[in-house]
Amino acid sequence: MRFLLSVLYPVLSITVFGLYPSMTIGPKEGWQVYSSAQDTDGRCICTVVAPEQNLCSRDAKGRQLRQLLEKVQNMSQSIEVLNLRTQRDFQYVMKMENQMKGLQTTLRQIEDDRKTIITRNFQELKNKMDELQPLIPVLEQYKTDAQLISSFKEEIRNLSMVLTAIQEEMGAYDYDELYQRVLRLDSRLHNCMGKLTCGKLMKLTGPVTIKTSGTRFGAWLTDPQASRRNNRVWYMDSYTNSKIVREYKTMDDFVANVVSRTYNLPFKWEGTGHVAYNGSLYYNKYQSNIIVKYSFETGRVLAQRALEYAGFHNTYPYSWGGYSDIDVMADELGMWVVYATNQNAGNIVIAQMDPDTLELQKTWNTEYSRRNAGESFMICGTLYITNSHLTGAKVYYSYSTKTSSYEYTDIPFHNQYFHISMLAYNARERALYGWNNGHQVLFNVTLFHVIKTQDDS
Repeated sequence: MRFLLSVLYPVLSITVFGLYPSMTIGPKEGWQVYSSAQDTDGRCICTVVAPEQNLCSRDAKGRQLRQLLEKVQNMSQSIEVLNLRTQRDFQYVMKMENQMKGLQTTLRQIEDDRKTIITRNFQELKNKMDELQPLIPVLEQYKTDAQLISSFKEEIRNLSMVLTAIQEEMGAYDYDELYQRVLRLDSRLHNCMGKLTCGKLMKLTGPVTIKTSGTRFGAWLTDPQASRRNNRVWYMDSYTNSKIVREYKTMDDFVANVVSRTYNLPFKWEGTGHVAYNGSLYYNKYQSNIIVKYSFETGRVLAQRALEYAGFHNTYPYSWGGYSDIDVMADELGMWVVYATNQNAGNIVIAQMDPDTLELQKTWNTEYSRRNAGESFMICGTLYITNSHLTGAKVYYSYSTKTSSYEYTDIPFHNQYFHISMLAYNARERALYGWNNGHQVLFNVTLFHVIKTQDDS
């Protein structure tokens, strides 16, 4: 999960944006600098002005800097080789210079007495000339090497100026140091993020289309209680008359349709309000008001419980139909079930549910008709109701279980494929999973958060 945090100091509030990490789309731009601290009053301040970590390794300036450094290193090695060779040749030239001086002396003697000395010294002179003959190509190579060294030195001076300019622009840190600094600050940021409490829904953006598959109606799920390494996806096509659940090891496998396992449930399901939670599947049993808890690990039913007085099989469905009478949900506070009863005149009932026994721990009777709701979802103990089956979709009603009160809202979102039959909030990803007319989509969730201070803990 990536976060973009903005803190208006000294106001004790923070806005958090969350989206499934593998689904970010569009160009990746900009730099990031993570930081977190506490002010004198004990308030946590988180700051993020940075790109994702893997961007640094592909950054054009970073890549250019590394290429230039490699080039300078290669040139330095070449200069060292040339320098050794020219030093060797220079010693040879010095030796030849002494021999030439001796030759000049001999020539002067020959000039003084040509007739007498020429015969005696001719052979010696010939031997000396033969010995000096190899000096000619050596001197030519020496001049060439000297020119190359001069050229290399000039190029290194130019490259040094470029490297200095790039380093000044990028800052005083090389790539490895910058990467380690980002990792350290990222850890501090996540520690600061741990102080965030539940928030109020402010905005829905997207959707990001993950895949196009299946019928018009269905559900796809991930487990908010799973570890970060566990990214399994479960796929349940259609809203009735089916028992087949397909599992994918990762989101990439889901997109590529690489099925890792198939489950044949003991009972068919109704609706699309299913939840994967802590390794189990929770769903509404076909033609009943019974909730089933099914273990993915053992392939067995762990618990069943009937919802007293709950309508089922299109008695009190969402306005799009589809036997969506009973909707199981999960959020930061645990598990919930949303349904309607005759006793509440067909209006929505919210119940907090024990995930182990399926026992209802507490219920809230709202005054909102379930048949008028398109879809709904829970975030931080608040139920948000939408008209998601309409083109001009919005979140227009919310009910807080904390205050047992409701309010009308106006949070529009894009119903890209014109008919949403499933919306489920994932607290781990802080995103809404949706099934939109045969398209599996994700909505980005923006929450208004309050940071815990030391006095609150």
